[in-house]
Amino acid sequence: MSSSPRLRSLNIDNINPHVKEAKYAVRGELATRAEKYRARLAKGYPPSPPEETLPFDKVIAANIGNPQQLDQKPITFFRQVLSILEYPGLLENEEALKSAFGYKDDVIARAKWLLKEVHSVGAYSVSQGVPGIRESVAKFIERRDGYPADPAQVFLSAGASSGVNTLMHIICSKPETGILVPIPQYPLYTATLSLLNARCVPYYLDESKTWGTDMGAIRDALKKAKSEGTDVRAIVVINPGNPTGASLAAEDVRSVLEFAAEEKLVVLGDEVYQTNVFKGKFNSFKKGLRDLQKEVPGKYDNLELVSLHSTSKGMVGECGHRGGYFELIGFDPAVAAEIVKFVSISLCAPVIGQSLVEMMVNPPKEGEPSYPLYKEEYDGIFQGLQKRATALYDAFSQMEGGSMYLFPAITIPKKAIEQGKKEGRSPDEFYASRLLDATGVCVVPGSGFGQKPGTLHFRTTFLAPGTEWVGRITNFHEKFMDEFRD
Repeated sequence: MSSSPRLRSLNIDNINPHVKEAKYAVRGELATRAEKYRARLAKGYPPSPPEETLPFDKVIAANIGNPQQLDQKPITFFRQVLSILEYPGLLENEEALKSAFGYKDDVIARAKWLLKEVHSVGAYSVSQGVPGIRESVAKFIERRDGYPADPAQVFLSAGASSGVNTLMHIICSKPETGILVPIPQYPLYTATLSLLNARCVPYYLDESKTWGTDMGAIRDALKKAKSEGTDVRAIVVINPGNPTGASLAAEDVRSVLEFAAEEKLVVLGDEVYQTNVFKGKFNSFKKGLRDLQKEVPGKYDNLELVSLHSTSKGMVGECGHRGGYFELIGFDPAVAAEIVKFVSISLCAPVIGQSLVEMMVNPPKEGEPSYPLYKEEYDGIFQGLQKRATALYDAFSQMEGGSMYLFPAITIPKKAIEQGKKEGRSPDEFYASRLLDATGVCVVPGSGFGQKPGTLHFRTTFLAPGTEWVGRITNFHEKFMDEFRD
């Protein structure tokens, strides 16, 4: 029997199965459809035949934290410094920079210092990151927490995602390796575990307590995983939470650290939203650990903690420049050396992103020429985010069957669930799909982040400018419930 010749080396059946298994909902099918709608609208509104008119004139990408795509303005000081780093020839006429373009003396001084440290943003740095920038990060951590930080334990990365990828590769040594991951969670963690053929050990956050950690649920998840032969090596804590927005109290941070020390688990503290706290304050895991070590000398000295931060979120919002860092605490020096080797394989993080990290952790200070504008811009972004977060909170609280934390719970009528089944969609996917088609607002179904069985949610960011689009969601929800009411 003859067979047709193979046309290509690769097909969907012989590529890495772990890539096919991985899921990343924030850039899934709905996001792809939203981009198609955006492209149609870019041709003109209303569209020309034969395309149908869309029931909205703008797409709102509330599915992913991408601030500047949604018109968040970059901080002037950061971009002015970056412009000189990209083209040092601007320094040949400093007076023109100041008189014609408004560059302040501290902008020029910072650019000169960074150029001295990096030599050129077009050159590789040492793999762990530019030493002078790592020193700035260590000083920032010390100012924030009140405890010293060692620049030798700081790694500069291409955003926090790259740091997570590095650490997961180090931790996941076999298919039986497991990592405790909060549910709901940012899908980076489950996707990376899938790629590494390792096990996600889910623990559910307590929705009734504003998505706080539930130590009973964490202990139960660990016990169950061990009974199934999983070698649990680490626990992920996202603080403030993504997608929930919850910020952990100091007592919750302490409880996680005590548990990790007891069970010999690495703590992965994802703290990229640490400036997005509108009520209460941010409590870092580094401070929590140092407080414990001070109170009980010796007991927590070998607890391994990694804290991660990024230039992508908060008031900086420079996602595309890919800047971030992570700090190791309590690691065996031999393991730290292997982490250095691992990051060396990728040579280094983008040097322009490293430079942004330096400015994020060391912004203009009061009394410096750029400080008034920096503070005005920073506070303006913060207040805008707070206003939109409050608008979303109020809107979701008033929706029928809704509740709030930017990961709102929704109740969907049986008729809608049945219609979703006919279309091959889960109930929350069906809801989010209808929402996009009707309003142009792209959110992520809760199943993409994980949710307790029997519950339904969707995740939205609050980065899009204005609050008009919030009304689109509430109006849609009312019509949706009426259409499918039992």
